[in-house]
Amino acid sequence: MENFTFFNTSDISKFIIPRENETKFGEGVKTLSELDQLGGCGAGYVLFGIPEDIGVVANFGKPGTSKTFQHVLSSLLNIQNNKFNRPDNLVLLGQINCDSFYEEAESLNPKSENYENQLGDIVTKIDCVVTAVVKAIVESGKTPIIIGGGHNNCYGIIKGTSTALDKSINVLNIDAHTDLRMPDYRHSGNGFRYAFDENYLNKYHVFGLHKNYTSQEIFDLIDHEKVFNYFLYEDGMHLTTLDKCVRLKNGVDFLNRTFGFELDCDAIGGMNSSAETPSGFSIRDIRTFIKLVKKEQVHYFHICEADASKDKTIGKAISYFVSDFIRDDD
Repeated sequence: MENFTFFNTSDISKFIIPRENETKFGEGVKTLSELDQLGGCGAGYVLFGIPEDIGVVANFGKPGTSKTFQHVLSSLLNIQNNKFNRPDNLVLLGQINCDSFYEEAESLNPKSENYENQLGDIVTKIDCVVTAVVKAIVESGKTPIIIGGGHNNCYGIIKGTSTALDKSINVLNIDAHTDLRMPDYRHSGNGFRYAFDENYLNKYHVFGLHKNYTSQEIFDLIDHEKVFNYFLYEDGMHLTTLDKCVRLKNGVDFLNRTFGFELDCDAIGGMNSSAETPSGFSIRDIRTFIKLVKKEQVHYFHICEADASKDKTIGKAISYFVSDFIRDDD
């Protein structure tokens, strides 16, 4: 497939640090060489990465999300293969090959008044690849897990899922922002708006929305649309994790307990991300939320906006999120 790099066992072995009398998670994950092999594979989950930050830059954000997938693999593939972890239930598919997209982006003049719009044209090309990969995974009956990258990729993921299921889908987004900005050109701040306007997105719930970073225009939009719902971070910041889960359960019920699952790392307090916040959910909160959410009918799991280039513990945190999501003994 054009613009996609499939991983093989040799690629995976480069990340694994072997140790005597131990078996690492990466030694048991499955690999494929073509999308049409998905149907014959027994694993229930398919992981791939989108190493880009073009959509983030197009939205005037801080670059760095392009490096995160590699750091996640360094952590995830070295956790233990034991009775609590099932690497045989995961396909490590590979990653979107963004080289040509970056070559095109680097040829642009950042001082041009159309610079961000031109980056948006490149984001649209990335959308097409993401849509095709997700569509193939969902059509095979498996659950995609996607590590970004910017939140611009939610559009391709939602479109691919919706197309595969032949219906618009509901989405739960744990996020400090709605990403419902005007659809003037594609960037990381308007993926859900494009998906909604094009009828790929049906019901949408944002959990952890920040009062300080949501415009009145956006509040007017989400208060007007009956299919939009949100829970403010400030309304839950003094609650226990258990009480926050009660509020999250209300959002899950609003979505009829069937949805795509988005986790924007901007919602996590102190985590280095494209819009880092000092006030947000804890890692403990997020892991508990994942345990609650995974019990429902989840179409996909998308983790985005983290920048692990300067903080290697971020890769480890996300590896916890992935292993928690695919674990079947909770």
